[in-house]
Amino acid sequence: MYGVCGCCGALRPRYKRLVDNIFPEDPEDGLVKTNMEKLTFYALSAPEKLDRIGAYLSERLIRDVGRHRYGYVCIAMEALDQLLMACHCQSINLFVESFLKMVAKLLESEKPNLQILGTNSFVKFANIEEDTPSYHRSYDFFVSRFSEMCHSSHEDMEIKTKIRMSGIKGLQGVVRKTVNDELQANIWEPQHMDKIVPSLLFNLQHVEEAESRSPSPLQAPEKEKENPAELAERCLRELLGRAAFGNIKNAIKPVLIHLDNHSLWEPKVFAIRCFKIIMYSIQPQHSHLVIQQLLGHLDANSRSAATVRAGIVEVLAEAAVIAATGSVGPTVLEMFNTLLRQLRLSIDYALTGSYDGAISRGTKIIKEHEERMFQEAVIKTIGSFASTLPTYQRSEVILFIMSKVPLPSLHHAVETGRTGENRNRLTQIMLLKSLLQVSRSAPMFAAPTQDPSGAGCTLHKVPVSSQPGHLL
Repeated sequence: MYGVCGCCGALRPRYKRLVDNIFPEDPEDGLVKTNMEKLTFYALSAPEKLDRIGAYLSERLIRDVGRHRYGYVCIAMEALDQLLMACHCQSINLFVESFLKMVAKLLESEKPNLQILGTNSFVKFANIEEDTPSYHRSYDFFVSRFSEMCHSSHEDMEIKTKIRMSGIKGLQGVVRKTVNDELQANIWEPQHMDKIVPSLLFNLQHVEEAESRSPSPLQAPEKEKENPAELAERCLRELLGRAAFGNIKNAIKPVLIHLDNHSLWEPKVFAIRCFKIIMYSIQPQHSHLVIQQLLGHLDANSRSAATVRAGIVEVLAEAAVIAATGSVGPTVLEMFNTLLRQLRLSIDYALTGSYDGAISRGTKIIKEHEERMFQEAVIKTIGSFASTLPTYQRSEVILFIMSKVPLPSLHHAVETGRTGENRNRLTQIMLLKSLLQVSRSAPMFAAPTQDPSGAGCTLHKVPVSSQPGHLL
């Protein structure tokens, strides 16, 4: 009987014997390094066996996970990591499939330590530049699982932080692995962005919770490294910095939806912070795409509460000022047209006390106060954005606003009746305030005067703030 067993053992394939030899009798002894060197040399010498080595390691790992032999699981993952780092041959794709299968098995486990172990191995794999492309590899499971880990609600605060950190690192690894390779899965598709971006924003949103734990000065550097909010911000900046022209929309839309779902427009502090991160992370020539999406979102929320619309407008003001340093492009008049349209709608809401035009006396006072606050925010935004424009564009904006003022002599549509008169009067006041904001945004305004020599007309610089009436 013993002879038969020995004979069978000797007939086993060499790659299996080399894999078995890297596991010690006691898992606490760790990976047998000398035998691991032999396995690595064999894999490099016979790359066609690499896929079989990966499949056998995967078989052993799945068996050890099922038997709760976690020490051997760690040894198997360490061996996989070393093989991945050492082997860059054409057969690596088949080996990677076994590797990803084992990582997925660890991520599916309920044990936080196994989830973290699997994530760390995936991050190491993400940093490897493969020599050959993969046409059929999918990362859908990893995006879903890492996003789920980012929302961990484990009862132990320290474990919850570690799981969330691992989830963010995993998403960062997926982005790095796929974003620059056209042959990989398109990470910019909505089904992926709708999971990645909200997961990062969720951790970024809980920065106050992380700061409230105020560590001691000696522990501060270590704690800062373990802060999910800072890691989420770095990952978000990296993601947006890699976004191409056609991917901006898919990356920004989940941000708007997240702010809507969590009612984050009204405090507006977090919303402004998010869009500052966005505007400073994307390519400058893509800034106008973000402005256009904010304008579209403002139109889509035309019937939302005035406080929500005011929050969107203030975020728009911050984003527009940053975008002006880059390229705003054709968005200039589009932005002013949208703001003026929202201004007119707000006047209607304040007069009727309702979004559908029906008068509701019980809520009219509240609506008037909220709408007045929104109107002031719109006017302020018009002025702040106009201050970033060159003189010739500012002049065009002034003419554009003046064309919207309802005046009978200029053949504008002027409503009759008492309600119509109030609407016209309020519209005129708001538009004139907007004109005043635009004119004050210019440091100096050129006023033509006659040259004393009679040769022609000269320009003298006149402070607008000292004579605001001459423009109006």
